[in-house]
Amino acid sequence: MSLKASIRRTLDVGGQPIAYFSLKALERNDLAHIGRMPFCLKILLENMVRNSGRNGISDQDVLALANWKPRSGQQAEVAFHPARVLMQDYTGVPGLVDLAAMRSAMQGLGDDASRVNPLIPVDLVVDHSLIVDEAGHAGAFNRNLAYEYQRNTERYRFLKWAQQAFNTLRVVPPGSGILHQVNLEHVASVIRVERHDDAIVAFPDTMVGTDSHSTMINALGVLGWGVGGIEAEAAMLGLPLAVSFQDVVGVRLTGRLRPGVTATDLVLTLTQRLRSVGVVDKLIEFTGPALDDLAVADRATIANMAPEYGSTCAFFPIDRATLDYLRLTGREESQVALIEAYCQVQGLWREAGAQEPDFNTIIPFDLGDVEPCAAGPRRPQDRVPLHRVPENFRTEMQVPAPPEADDEVGDGAVVIAAITSCTNTSNPAVMIAAGLVARKAVALGLEVKPWVKTSLTPGSRVVGGYLEESGLQADLDRLGFQVAGYGCATCGGNSGQLAPWVDEAVRDKNLVVCSVLSGNRNFEARIHPLARANYLMSPPLVVAYALTGRVTVDLTREPVGTTPEGRPVLLQEIWPTSAEIAEVLGRTLSPDLFRRSYAELFAGEGEWTALSGSTGSLFPWDQESTYIRCPPYFDGETTGQPQSSHSLVGARPLLLLGDSITTDHISPVSDIPAHSPAGRYLTEQGVSVRDFNAYGARRANHEVMVRGAFANIRLRNEMVPGIEGGFTRHQPSGDVMPVFEAAARYASDETPLVVIAGKEYGTGSSRDWAAKGTRLLGVRVVIAESFERIHRANLASMGVLPLQFLNGVTRTTLGLDGTERFEIDDMAGQAQRGAVVECRIIRTDGSATTVPLTCRLDSESDVQVWRAGGILPFVLRRLQSHNGQS
Repeated sequence: MSLKASIRRTLDVGGQPIAYFSLKALERNDLAHIGRMPFCLKILLENMVRNSGRNGISDQDVLALANWKPRSGQQAEVAFHPARVLMQDYTGVPGLVDLAAMRSAMQGLGDDASRVNPLIPVDLVVDHSLIVDEAGHAGAFNRNLAYEYQRNTERYRFLKWAQQAFNTLRVVPPGSGILHQVNLEHVASVIRVERHDDAIVAFPDTMVGTDSHSTMINALGVLGWGVGGIEAEAAMLGLPLAVSFQDVVGVRLTGRLRPGVTATDLVLTLTQRLRSVGVVDKLIEFTGPALDDLAVADRATIANMAPEYGSTCAFFPIDRATLDYLRLTGREESQVALIEAYCQVQGLWREAGAQEPDFNTIIPFDLGDVEPCAAGPRRPQDRVPLHRVPENFRTEMQVPAPPEADDEVGDGAVVIAAITSCTNTSNPAVMIAAGLVARKAVALGLEVKPWVKTSLTPGSRVVGGYLEESGLQADLDRLGFQVAGYGCATCGGNSGQLAPWVDEAVRDKNLVVCSVLSGNRNFEARIHPLARANYLMSPPLVVAYALTGRVTVDLTREPVGTTPEGRPVLLQEIWPTSAEIAEVLGRTLSPDLFRRSYAELFAGEGEWTALSGSTGSLFPWDQESTYIRCPPYFDGETTGQPQSSHSLVGARPLLLLGDSITTDHISPVSDIPAHSPAGRYLTEQGVSVRDFNAYGARRANHEVMVRGAFANIRLRNEMVPGIEGGFTRHQPSGDVMPVFEAAARYASDETPLVVIAGKEYGTGSSRDWAAKGTRLLGVRVVIAESFERIHRANLASMGVLPLQFLNGVTRTTLGLDGTERFEIDDMAGQAQRGAVVECRIIRTDGSATTVPLTCRLDSESDVQVWRAGGILPFVLRRLQSHNGQS
């Protein structure tokens, strides 16, 4: 009898027998010691047991994980089969385009194209295409939604085709909310049930999402994280995702937040602490007595920002608070009963006061130490106590001059104040706090400064519902925070244009101006090209800074504004008490509100239902399209000449980069400048500048995106000192030119390319185009001091080899200036999991240095995929050779 069969048990829930695979039975048989195993590992273990026999998972693999011990130095590798995939449209549309291209390739190989089909449920939420074109008036929502459809009709028609072509795909239409908040409030089931053979089987709800903040669902006890679109495609087609780890870190939460301190302050403080400790690539699980009183909404704010502190997950075990939240959000009582029964019998239930799991490391964190704060001006981990924001701005942005008069736009002016992002709009307490700040400010006659572009873009219709029912939306409206749409908007870089007179003032005076937002990302040039400083903060603080109009004001002691009579008003006068927030929460939040808001989630309204899409199993490619083009990843496959060469001779550096290069630096998401290579390409195709849309919306056109690679206007390439933007120096000519033009010249000479970088390369969004663009530019190898998890995996998945300098060795210690050539002998043979790869660096005088580099193919799966030239040709060959079977 197989191990899987030997531990199968039956659970009775409401009179219905439900099968499950018992972890306790595994332990009772003396095959494992899992009693104090972290909860997140128990879920991975159940996943391994249930999927044993698939994709080469053996009983030995299961037992290796079951007997993993913390502090042993033992590296564990898990073949993870997520139960479902969650996608947003900026990554989801190109991901589905890849599948459509794979179908075309299958047909070209004489095979059945319909075999390319997701094997697990896939939900795609159209949330990233909303641009805040209009804000601050009652018609903003309808106009922005209309503009969104005008710009993206071709993309949305493609989604209509995909819905009928792929039988496990559901699409949430535009204007419905943000994928992570929709997932938390409605989609996630915590425990799933599916029919397998002769029985109904229960198992933990797990997922991966094509957005790095997919970790938000960890707050509900659902294990999942962000991956690139290319990894998600593999999961959809039945391949396991390799999860490699050595450490599981416990974060022990104690104490309580002080009055006036928000969950946003908590997560910004925690982000700084965990980033400084170093938790990149580690599994994090929260524990400690503070969980007894920490609501799921607060947990969601913490879990959402796991990418900012770098961990793979940020898991909260299932407990009484989980069930309370599920009931509040309108889940069926039968589902709640199943969750409690299953978790109790599986050892997945956290009981207050119980002995905590055994972790590699415990990081203590006292909630009582948190104080009001912001984070910026460039990175989410750079927490700034509220009273030090003016000093931080002056120091970091090197603006020593005193501010302009209160009635003028000057250095430090807040030009964007956005209540946005699922990080905070999923938390009713901070949203209601923002509304109460607005109410008190309006009552005192305070007004927002005229240069501030204010907007409110919640993550779900539920938020609009309780703000309306409480009457707080009317107060927010008075200050210009009308609902501009339901989507990522400013947090994703789609802040729209500033008022022309503000834009002109900033450019003419070369001002250093700011954005303030309740988001999770504030990387350079992400929010708006003119906002050089960007601060993350809670929604009520966004309202406060909109009133002051400047970040050069110390809100802890200086007034936020003055009444019409001239009396100064301090922040504490308009800041709500905990009791005031609780009163509004109690009378406006109800299960019925959630049920009403989500009743027609997948159906859509007028414009969506009126859209028509093509039909059939193959997508009809239009070679004239500037939005949807068949990508080139399978070109060699249909001709029998896969492009998977693994030699590296005479390679040139395309870029020489510093620390904290983000995926926004590598593949911008926002506006396409007219003078850029991508802008010139679109102009040549007859697209007017006003119809360029954003890079994110053009991700299904590789011609646009490869031209946009490394095109961020704040990129600093050390090969062209003193120049900001997407430029490099071609070698050996020495000519300075856009990165794309240099890559094209190298390609014409058949010169392979490398990218050299510092620490934390690839931080930020799980942006597959940061890897796709790198590959299509001709980059074969990226050498960095350290990598962020998702981007490292994406590079391997696109056939780009990630290599890491050994400790103490950097581009600086080697004296690199970009004139060198790089060579690796037998790269295919040397590139093994964790191996040391010898790289020869040849300088212009002919001297050579051999540098050992760590191969960052972190799993055997990484090695196989990289050798195949990337995951897309790997999957295509697998489908063809195995007839789509595991």
